[in-house]
Amino acid sequence: MRRVIVLGSTGSIGTQALEVIAANPGQLELVGLSAFSNKELVSAQAKQFGLTENSVAIGAEAAAQLVADLDADVVVNGITGSVGLAATLATLKSGKVLALANKESLIVGGPLVKQLARPGQIVPVDSEHSAIAQCLRSGTEAEVAKLILTASGGPFRGFSKQQLEAVTPQQALKHPTWSMGKVVTTNSASLVNKGLELIEAHLLFDIPFDRIEVTVHPQSVVHSMVEFVDGSVIAQCSPPDMKLPIALGMAWPDRLGHVSAAVDWTKSHNWVFEPLDEEVFGSVALARQVGIAGETYPAVYNAANEQAVEAFHAGKIRFTGIFEIIEEVVSQHQASSELSLDSVLDAEMWARRTADSLIANA
Repeated sequence: MRRVIVLGSTGSIGTQALEVIAANPGQLELVGLSAFSNKELVSAQAKQFGLTENSVAIGAEAAAQLVADLDADVVVNGITGSVGLAATLATLKSGKVLALANKESLIVGGPLVKQLARPGQIVPVDSEHSAIAQCLRSGTEAEVAKLILTASGGPFRGFSKQQLEAVTPQQALKHPTWSMGKVVTTNSASLVNKGLELIEAHLLFDIPFDRIEVTVHPQSVVHSMVEFVDGSVIAQCSPPDMKLPIALGMAWPDRLGHVSAAVDWTKSHNWVFEPLDEEVFGSVALARQVGIAGETYPAVYNAANEQAVEAFHAGKIRFTGIFEIIEEVVSQHQASSELSLDSVLDAEMWARRTADSLIANA
């Protein structure tokens, strides 16, 4: 029996994690919940699972304290944004397994997070990184040639730069294959999410950036691949359903039964793979540069994006302004000489102020 804490329980990842736990009472037990602000829903969730008030937290700081206080085996970090860093650090310090959906905390924390993590303590919940983790079982570390991240291309696949200038927030939230929250869905439309996942893959699997590629796969059935030195490519395939990587994150390295539907091989399928148009979607190439630079640059990239996404949805900038804001903030950044939690937080604050200033003058 795995005792599980779910952080961000009212969001897309969190609600699906609770569904998986409810469907597997003999293998998973919910012992704690946290939400950012939705007290009504999290209270209803606690009542459903028979939890007491001491097992529920509201806010990011309270979530980190909950992780430190409760006895559990696994923490699902489904918090959105870099605010989830405190909970990630608290989980690793406590020795619990971290089922990580909050990619921003790893990207922002970088080496600070990795230094705390023991081997195997972080289990990825992003579908792409879960797929890579599964594919890596097929060979040794020395046999891995490259990692191949798949991207759906989002709702604006095939658009020109000129077409992107006119898109609306409503259009950006209409993802063709996944149902996610506002920030992640917008990041998928801008391909910033794939840029963040590129950095995440490097940090999770210790593969150099020049051996991590991105290919566009609009069907979102092949979740990612690993190419080995002999030319063999191993892929993980399943219809789009986040319950599969969520369940794996909680039960790793074991698999739970009947989590999601498999590919129906009695029907015809057409799976398309296309190169990423980096001329139109520059966020992945910029993320690669940011990841190679390291230090506090990934934190600045992420923080600038979070400010720009909110500004886009508030009608303050165009969709193309998201990348323009990120690019300008990154270009102005000067990393401090010493990487620490304080320097990361200071860099984030600077990036948000700088982004807000650019947005105000847009």
